[in-house]
Amino acid sequence: MLVLLGPSGCGKSTTLRLIAGLENPDIGSILLNGREVAGESVWVTPEQRRVGLVFQDYALFPHLSVIDNVTFGLRGLASRERQARAAAMLDLVGLADLGDRMPHQLSGGQQQRVALARAIAPQPEILLLDEPFSNLDAALRAQVRAEIRAILKQTGITSVFVTHDQEEALSLGDVVAVMLDGEVVQIADPQTLYTRPVNRRVASFVGEANFVSGTATSTTVETALGRLPLVTAASGPVSVLIRPEALHIVPADAPANQAAVVAARVQWREFYGHDQRVGVALESDPGVLLTARVPTTHIYSDGEPVSVQVGGAVIAFADSTAQARISDRA
Repeated sequence: MLVLLGPSGCGKSTTLRLIAGLENPDIGSILLNGREVAGESVWVTPEQRRVGLVFQDYALFPHLSVIDNVTFGLRGLASRERQARAAAMLDLVGLADLGDRMPHQLSGGQQQRVALARAIAPQPEILLLDEPFSNLDAALRAQVRAEIRAILKQTGITSVFVTHDQEEALSLGDVVAVMLDGEVVQIADPQTLYTRPVNRRVASFVGEANFVSGTATSTTVETALGRLPLVTAASGPVSVLIRPEALHIVPADAPANQAAVVAARVQWREFYGHDQRVGVALESDPGVLLTARVPTTHIYSDGEPVSVQVGGAVIAFADSTAQARISDRA
């Protein structure tokens, strides 16, 4: 599954519409499975592209039953085959017993699974999903996300999934493409995208990020947090990326590894149950404000003195442009 991740208005949904044939590209060409479907002198109509679509509003026909919604896209088949395939699709998405229900009798998650069954019933070459979970509450979204990922893995259909939700993108995608201002700026697997972003904009958009100025010399960088190891060698002024979970804090009076330990003071705290976000300001430079995600083994309070350390090597971006990662310029 390819996830297209980007903020609202960056061009994600337009890209899906171009692939589906609902829009015509101004320049360039579109190939599906090696076949050109749009270009300077080529135009393959949407119904001939074998593309399935799943929308955020489900787009179910309210006057048709669940199974009739699924058979709607199978009009070229004999009636018996249509019914058999629709029943198989409903079984695949776990709704085999709800074929006679009407859409309004289903939960949001069930309606989304009906929409998925209808989209994959014609056996498309590619499935396009446009923010399909945005109308679901947080708990149901996580459940349906896991279910649909399992279904798509089982069918083996190539899928393009559009979302503005970073957590959703990282958890769903085999590959994630980040789109900013109408341009795909990085394509990578989720772990690489999170740990090795190509520039500061990607780093800031894909998860929470702290940036600290420093001066790099070969494989280390001198910062307000001490001398830190670099993932890739660099030199000169840089901006260092530190993810909140890599920022370790302990009460000031607690034992700590004295390597690269600096004093700070808690500015605020947010409790999430499984962990907590803690904002700290360095005592040596109160203008350096950092966010950490730490366990709840100790509940911090505003104004509490703490010790701060950075765990692991860090990424450096050229400070002058804040765009290209140093390793990509070498």
